[in-house]
Amino acid sequence: MKIALPDLAAMNRLGRNIAAALRPGDVVALSGGLGAGKTTLARAIIAALGYEGEVPSPSFAIVEPYAPPAVRLPLVHADFYRLAHPREAEEIGLDDYREGAALLAEWPDHAGGFAHEPACLSIALEIAEAGHEGRIAIVEGGADWLGRMPQ
Repeated sequence: MKIALPDLAAMNRLGRNIAAALRPGDVVALSGGLGAGKTTLARAIIAALGYEGEVPSPSFAIVEPYAPPAVRLPLVHADFYRLAHPREAEEIGLDDYREGAALLAEWPDHAGGFAHEPACLSIALEIAEAGHEGRIAIVEGGADWLGRMPQ
């Protein structure tokens, strides 16, 4: 499904809708080019889960965990851009971070991808075509997302 995101308010609305449906074990795989809005959407999701502080981009740290009561459920925000090979995700202990938590994954292909997992919500962000404003989100959910797809 395609969702038009003409402005920041629309991006924040999508983030709230994802956060409302998010469960431990889910993966939200955010892909798109540099500047497409992956971190902006991740920040909107984290804020909608109740986090009130500044949300740093995990580009340098790679993994940034969030735990209750700061957020509604345990969450890991990861940016895999700097990984040279998917096995590096294993080396940093991604499976341990994911235990009982939801995962927001930027550049998921650099970690081997997650689309094969039933609990994966894949969101490809694209800059809108000339003459249109904002972004387009192309959203595909695994089997576990049936009945709770964000709009």
